[in-house]
Amino acid sequence: MGKMTSVTGAQLETWEWRPQGEVRAVLQLVHGMAEHIARYDAAAKRLNEAGYLVVGHTQLGHGAKAETLGWFAAKDGWDALIEDVHSLREATQKANPDAPYFLLGHSMGSFVVRTYCLKHEQGLAGVILSGTGHFEPPILNAALCIANLQCMFGGEKKPSKMLADMSFAGYDKGIVPKRTAFDWLTRDTEIVDRYVADPFCGFPFTAGGYRDMFRGLKRLYPKNLAAMDKTVPVRLFSGGSDPVGQQGAGVKTTMREMLDAGVEDVSLKLYENARHETLNELNRETVLNDLLQWMEEQLKA
Repeated sequence: MGKMTSVTGAQLETWEWRPQGEVRAVLQLVHGMAEHIARYDAAAKRLNEAGYLVVGHTQLGHGAKAETLGWFAAKDGWDALIEDVHSLREATQKANPDAPYFLLGHSMGSFVVRTYCLKHEQGLAGVILSGTGHFEPPILNAALCIANLQCMFGGEKKPSKMLADMSFAGYDKGIVPKRTAFDWLTRDTEIVDRYVADPFCGFPFTAGGYRDMFRGLKRLYPKNLAAMDKTVPVRLFSGGSDPVGQQGAGVKTTMREMLDAGVEDVSLKLYENARHETLNELNRETVLNDLLQWMEEQLKA
């Protein structure tokens, strides 16, 4: 465990998982909403076995170092997330100049990575998006309007129950039995229970955090995707029962929009019955093997 300074000046926790032998490639992880980078420990160690150096950081508004959980910054919060990812990438590449570099974002982290690609994608060996989704403009505009109003009336750093209820409404639909409010994350009940018990998981975002995230999501409209580096391959993977990706429909739309924008190599893998956190699912060994196989194909290419 280490630390880095955010572009905002805040201190962030970093993790590095180093393989025993030669570093064949680097994978940088960008975690999701209301969690932290330590949750990727098991997956990172599995990737170490294949010679991958894995790095990541706990993002602004998350973890023990957060000024306020669910709040990024007083100004340009989404850009701060993007630039923090880039800072860690630059530092890691400086220390490992010859290693091919992959970037993986999960859930909210996938949205950070997708907006990152509009600015800093050049030079990556591949982009990997886990548990991503697609949001239509009317829904985003309405949600952003509510977030802006709540911020205007003093709620910027206060948890927004209204936006949380809107954002996660129906996520547990069809899950039987319903044990917790977070069963939609994975069928692995032990991991769900650890998530529920973790004070740095599952917390509500503030109105300011939602505002910044909705602003970031609006950048992903098709008209903006021309800024992507068309030569960098993109891999999407999600659970077939993941509500964030609309049970695969939203993931397929995301893939189609990238292909329409001219990205040369975009592929998708949906895992039947798996929920949101496929890296923490009952079939996670298969998911990790598939991820490794895809990265190996990029290294050979």
